[in-house]
Amino acid sequence: MFSGICLKKKYGSSDNFDIIVNIDKGDLEIWRNREIVEDGSVEDENLEIEYSEAIKIEPDFEVGEEVSEEIKMVDIGRREILTIRQNLIAKIQEYEKDNVYKKYKERVGDIITGEVYQIWKREILVLDDEGIELILPKSEQIPTDFYRKGDTIRAVVSKVEMRSNTPAIILSRTSPIFLERLFESEVPEVYDGLITIKNIVRVPGERAKISVESYDDRIDPVGACVGMKGSRIHGIVRELKNENIDVINYTSNPTLYIARALSPAKISSTKILEEEKKAEVYLKPDQVSLAIGKGGFNIKLAGKLTGYEIDVYREAVDIDSEDVDIEEFSDEIDEWIIKEFKAIGCDTARSVLDLSVEELVKRTDLEEETVNEVMRILKAEFE
Repeated sequence: MFSGICLKKKYGSSDNFDIIVNIDKGDLEIWRNREIVEDGSVEDENLEIEYSEAIKIEPDFEVGEEVSEEIKMVDIGRREILTIRQNLIAKIQEYEKDNVYKKYKERVGDIITGEVYQIWKREILVLDDEGIELILPKSEQIPTDFYRKGDTIRAVVSKVEMRSNTPAIILSRTSPIFLERLFESEVPEVYDGLITIKNIVRVPGERAKISVESYDDRIDPVGACVGMKGSRIHGIVRELKNENIDVINYTSNPTLYIARALSPAKISSTKILEEEKKAEVYLKPDQVSLAIGKGGFNIKLAGKLTGYEIDVYREAVDIDSEDVDIEEFSDEIDEWIIKEFKAIGCDTARSVLDLSVEELVKRTDLEEETVNEVMRILKAEFE
């Protein structure tokens, strides 16, 4: 550090200098090493010293030996000392940055806990327990995340990069890896490798699906991840701001895998188009909305989880063998009318259609016009 700054400038070379840094005392010593030559034979005063001068330092010295002399700071000069100081500070900062970069480069994919230090529009500045600055961008935050200065925050180290010679440590709470690490921390079987996480897909803050597998037949992977009465998964759900998490059992059977991925919907049949990586799924009318899910998240995530593009089809209903709960028509039939039918034991569409209009008018307080309209709606369902 010093050799290229002041010593070389002042003495012409710094190769024969030893610098001893005393960390405990906070000071340093500079020693110059020179070879003893006969009087009048000095060619380079920085590298050689006359015998008559050497014996003033130590009487026992002989020609050919090496003399070490301490160079006092006062001999170097004020300007040179300031230069040394500035370069020393720069080198220390560079060393610290390099250490931070290496430390967090090795921690990519790990969960860290930090304190919110400053909140900006596009990102949050977080400090770890050593005061190192970390960044949580808006795009890596769960939409319902809300923090104040001083709050504790958990996130996964997403990436580490150098920006203008300064390490930038980027955190994420939306990454599937964050959810994976949370399962590892809450489920010992996952951490120990007894349960393998095959895939994770998320719509942060809304819904997530995770497929798990165990090679030990004695372990129920889904039950272990959920825990007794949901004890294990509840902590994860709270951390993710009540994100709905579906844990399913992985299988190499694509038909069964898709059926499990579309849970809670119950599938009637599935047609796999392997070459196109598509799946045509047929469901009963009352199961279609469950398969699609709120905002389409269920079918979207099921497709990502299984790797198939899933198309949902409404299964044709055979009036002779299938029936539909009359409550399923609440979007077309007023609730008070449905209650009238249920009061006389007509809980399904078929039970209403089995009776004549006259019989229904007689047994309910409904007008013939109303009954006819209901019959029309119910018949349309089975056509």
